[in-house]
Formats: sequence, structure tokens, C-alpha cells
Amino acid sequence: MGSGELAQKRVIVALDVPDEETAIALVDRLEDVTFFKVGLELFTSTGPKILEMLKSRQKRIFLDLKFDDIPNTVAGACRSAARYGVDLLTIHATCGREALKAATEAAQVGAAQAGVKPPKLIAITLLTSISARQLAFDLKIPLELPEYALQMALMAQESGLDGVVCSPQEVAQLRQTCGDDFLLVCPGVRPTWADTADQKRSLTPAQAMIAGADYLVIGRPITTAADPELAWNRICEDLSAIA
Repeated sequence: MGSGELAQKRVIVALDVPDEETAIALVDRLEDVTFFKVGLELFTSTGPKILEMLKSRQKRIFLDLKFDDIPNTVAGACRSAARYGVDLLTIHATCGREALKAATEAAQVGAAQAGVKPPKLIAITLLTSISARQLAFDLKIPLELPEYALQMALMAQESGLDGVVCSPQEVAQLRQTCGDDFLLVCPGVRPTWADTADQKRSLTPAQAMIAGADYLVIGRPITTAADPELAWNRICEDLSAIA
């Protein structure tokens, strides 16, 4: 596998930018990137136009809107989002088992109505900006952080979801417990040469992949770099050692 092949298949570049113009400029500049994440900021700014743009360029799409509401509302949102033909779609595990099950069924229905392949539905276990101290003192959750992430992942798996978003530091345990067919998507991945910013639980791309991640989500180390193409190429080189 070539130095960029592994990255093209398994690295998702986060388009955490404020408008369509900036997003298009990045996508066109990063022509070797095949998988992009669209989150709340960009989707709220552009609506589905940004998804149409990515599809017109034959890109894969991770629609990261992190739905979190009552079961009926979450189901309706997933039904609508599935019609866009995206590859990955997120929902918070804290919605609860009933909402997670409703979401999986609704995503299948929405995709079928639109004649597109249903998205892989991925649950958020715990935001990577949350530390163990914040989990205990701010959120008042009396579990150790790895145990909490595992419980959220198991509930998502039992509810029929395809995988979870988790920090790289939880990947090894989740892979061992949830098996090889459960997708593990890792944001908070930071190369050694990049600033960790607000990520509290990060690893390098190679470390996260070795630990068992299926996909790495990398944003600012690439998108805010003085030369995004150079940053992408450096990440490709970092991963080439494990290809």
C-alpha cells in the first residue's frame, strides 16, 4: 500500500470552516483526500449544498451533526439526513436505547425512500474535549472515563448501530470488547508536530490506527496549516510505516 493509500481510505478531513467558499477552496486544494467531515458549523451555514458539492467531486461524506433529542425527533432527523446519501452519520449515545433503535430504523427508511445506500450510523460515546475530571465533577457521572465510554459503545452496539465515535485512548478496549465488525471513528487525533488545542484525550495517527481505529478524523492540523497539502502529505508519511 502506497504512502497515501492508507490515509485516503481511512483518514477523514474535517471541514470545520464557517462557509461554503472556504470549504470548496480546501477540498479543491486537497485533491488527494477522498473523505471529508461536515459538522454543525458548516452545515448550518450552507445546508445540503455542501453535500452536493462533495458528491459532485466523488468524495465520501461523514455528516457529523450529533443528533441528541427525544426518540421521535431523532428518528425524523436521521430519516431526513439519510436521504442525502452520506456515508457516516452521528447521534449521541446519551439519547438512550429507544432513540438509538428508532434512529437505525429511520435511517434505513430514509435511504430507501431516496434510493441511496443507507449511512453507517455512529454513536458519540463522549466528546473528546471532556476529561476524566470533567466527567466526574461537571457531569457528575460516577464511572471511570474508559468504563463510561465502553458502556455507551455497548448500548449503541446492542441497539443496532454500526459503530461509535471515541477518543483514541479508548480504542483498544472497545475493539477488544465490541469485535472487529464494529466501526471505531476517532477524532482528537494529533500528529506529534501539531498543537493538541482543546483535545484532552489524543494520540498520534499511527498510534490510533495501531490501537484499532477504523477511521481517523483530522481537522485543524491540516485545514489551518500554512500549507494544508504539505500537512496532509506529512500525515500520509506518518501512516506509511504501518501500511
